[in-house]
Amino acid sequence: MAPPNDPVNSVFNVLKTQKEDNFFELSNGKLLVKNVPLLFEVPSNVSFSSFSSVCQTSSAPLPLFHRAHSTSFKGGFLGFSKEEPSHCLMNSLGEFTDRDFLSIFRFKTWWSTQWVGNSGSDLQMETQWVLLDVPEIKSYVIIIPIIEGKFRSALHPGTDGHVLICAESGSSQVKTSSFGAIAYVHVSDNPCNLMKEAYTSLRVYLNTFKLLEEKSVPSLVDKFGWCTWDAFYLTVEPAGVLQGVNEFSQGGISPRFLIIDDGWQSINFDDQEPHEDAKNLVLGGTQMTARLHRLDEGEKFRKYKAGSLLGPNLPLFDRKKPKMLISKAIEIEHAEKARDKAIQSGVNDLSQFDIKIEKLKKELNEMFGGDQGNSLQPTCKNGEELQFNSQGCGSSSCNSDNSGMKAFTRDLRTQFKGLDDIYVWHALCGAWGGVRPGTTHLNSKITPCQLSQGLDGTMDDLAVIKIVEGGIGLVHPDQADDFYDSMHSYLSEVGITGVKVDVIHTLEYVSEYYGGRVELAKKYYDGLSKSLAKNFNGTGLISSMQQCNDFFLLGTKQISIGRVGDDFWFQDPNGDPNGVYWLQGVHMIHCAYNSMWMGQIIQPDWDMFQSDHVCAKFHAGSRAICGGPVYVSDSVGGHDFDLLRKLVFPDGTIPKCQYFALPTRDCIFKNPLFDGKTILKIWNFNKYGGVIGAFNCQGAGWDPKEKRIKGYSNCYKPMTGSVHVDDIEWDQLKEASEMGKAEEYVVYLNQAEKLLLTKPSSDTIPMSLEPSTFEIFSFVPIKQLSPIAKFAPIGLTNMFNSGGAIQGLQYEEATGDHGANYASAKVEVKGGGNFLAYSSAVPTKCYLNSAEVEFVWSTQDGKLILNLPWIEEANGISYVTFLF
Repeated sequence: MAPPNDPVNSVFNVLKTQKEDNFFELSNGKLLVKNVPLLFEVPSNVSFSSFSSVCQTSSAPLPLFHRAHSTSFKGGFLGFSKEEPSHCLMNSLGEFTDRDFLSIFRFKTWWSTQWVGNSGSDLQMETQWVLLDVPEIKSYVIIIPIIEGKFRSALHPGTDGHVLICAESGSSQVKTSSFGAIAYVHVSDNPCNLMKEAYTSLRVYLNTFKLLEEKSVPSLVDKFGWCTWDAFYLTVEPAGVLQGVNEFSQGGISPRFLIIDDGWQSINFDDQEPHEDAKNLVLGGTQMTARLHRLDEGEKFRKYKAGSLLGPNLPLFDRKKPKMLISKAIEIEHAEKARDKAIQSGVNDLSQFDIKIEKLKKELNEMFGGDQGNSLQPTCKNGEELQFNSQGCGSSSCNSDNSGMKAFTRDLRTQFKGLDDIYVWHALCGAWGGVRPGTTHLNSKITPCQLSQGLDGTMDDLAVIKIVEGGIGLVHPDQADDFYDSMHSYLSEVGITGVKVDVIHTLEYVSEYYGGRVELAKKYYDGLSKSLAKNFNGTGLISSMQQCNDFFLLGTKQISIGRVGDDFWFQDPNGDPNGVYWLQGVHMIHCAYNSMWMGQIIQPDWDMFQSDHVCAKFHAGSRAICGGPVYVSDSVGGHDFDLLRKLVFPDGTIPKCQYFALPTRDCIFKNPLFDGKTILKIWNFNKYGGVIGAFNCQGAGWDPKEKRIKGYSNCYKPMTGSVHVDDIEWDQLKEASEMGKAEEYVVYLNQAEKLLLTKPSSDTIPMSLEPSTFEIFSFVPIKQLSPIAKFAPIGLTNMFNSGGAIQGLQYEEATGDHGANYASAKVEVKGGGNFLAYSSAVPTKCYLNSAEVEFVWSTQDGKLILNLPWIEEANGISYVTFLF
């Protein structure tokens, strides 16, 4: 059968591969791979079809088509049929027991994480894929539920080891009874190759998404940035934003990108005047039933007047005010939760709770400045309040250069020359509650929300409760193009270079009357992609709250970067005081394991953190080698610049790895969160070496019975483990493959400041890590320069990713003027600080930017040390040459 949505006139019609024998076989109720039984008790209504028999044509680029067919004998499709058509069909694919697996499942509507077990019954609801260990043939098999026609699928646990597949349309009006290709299976002896091959095959077959390798990524991926969310929440406004950026600049680290998060839009509630902004919102949750009433900035930004915040003496800003507002809002939140708990306990007299809540709300309102408040208004040096333009613009077509967001972004760039990008936040449907009917030119309708049965297994979520409570003001899908272009073309005109699109998976709640979740998603994602290409250079979009196969298989033709973890939580929202520690390890597990599949399609984004958090260093270590952008959500006045300088160069760029970080093979089927023994290890590449980060994340994780992530205090303890050079998958990057063939490596331990030598034949390197701590191991191939001199550059030891500072490396052998032979190592380094290399012999000379300089060499361990300056005029680049 032809792939769904394949154009009638295919660009290519290539004969299927000549290799007919498939590694999979469905026979006598068993699914076998290379004659090894994988699934038992496979129902008779389940079918298997080889990849080449199903995907004979595709509009995918010819090289991808050929690549997919070159491995077609390693994969195929599962289908099933039922007697009665339905909008939601459940069927067993067979059972397995006593076989280790790794899976990814949705623990919330929008977020997914890893789970391990050894039986089909151990799976969690809404599993996005399951990876099975098949040691009998030294291989791995993946089962990926996919999309067929108007249905999407997920795996669920069954009884007695059975794996269930649930195929649903999201609309009771859209039904079917059979599928020929609702899941894909693939086998490989390398887990990294398995992911590449499987998702390449699906890209070619479905032709509804593109791989990361086919797309450009936004320039911010190798830069440092600041997001306003944890600094202000919904109280964000111009003066606070400028104060925040200025503090980074004054601290010697200039953000190259800024994300103005939720709080900047024109939103209100259904019981308000249609064209008046909601006032005095603080915490996330309070805005989740609000809707957009216009498509441009809210009053706080709209009334900004050009030049208000410029000049050498910035206006005074009360740095304590945001935290005071947030603290008071948290008091209100706790009081409301206490009231809810009292109701659940059967308390009839709630008057005392109501009195307290009203008192706290009044205090919050007064802190804002009464009914007129909604801004943390700055003052001049003489104490007078700065004057903003009070008129604003009446519609999203405002073209005033002297006020509003356009004036503000221009003033930001005038004040901070290195600020390349300014992004703003919006929900996929506009605001959390969508677009308010009758307030814009768009046809929006408040649509009730319906949750699929798969979400019954997910964690309780305030966002879901609020969205279901208020419904979504859904712009008709036929207007999706107009909706996004109206917003984005305006934003582009006023100096915004990209958007962070959040709350993406609400679409599945409102698909009943719009042809189902697949058809609705296609229209929205198509409109979003067109607008991205037109208004934001094709790349300026960070996707978030999107971790479900609908999005990845339907929404990523243009989108090239997205979050791979849940939000950074600086404390446990459920009140566990130890959550401030154990939640941080959970975040790293989300990111590392989600990158296995998401990294095939988008650039993984490990999210922001706060540099003054108690576990900030723990986060910083992971961000240093994650391979994506580094950004923080520091509060105004809450920065650890010493820590940030280990991550960021003075010009706001970062020593980024060349790939995206992934778990090492020996972590794949383990539980680094609460098995009490496993250290998370992730690997990546620099230009001239490999890197492994080891993190003690133990102490928390998913509880299937309670359906929530909770602390496991018995596991929050020191852990031991080991690393080896072969933990790095050198063959996954063409440029790194030769480094994997070296005979000897130098290993630098960033935290311990130790230097070791190792070979592929060497024993593993032991380690011990305290809770919420880490070590970064840099592996650099050693070059034999002469009979007595061996050399390897480590990089800048004052940076967490030391090797990321090395931009170029050249080895030469030559004859001098007097006939003497000499060897040289020329190293191009970005950054200032402590440069370290390994040398088995003392160099005869050292040159820094063509000038001879002194250096320190240790006979004991071969450490070769040189201090490098940051030279602004050279963009921080230094050229170091050692002669031997």
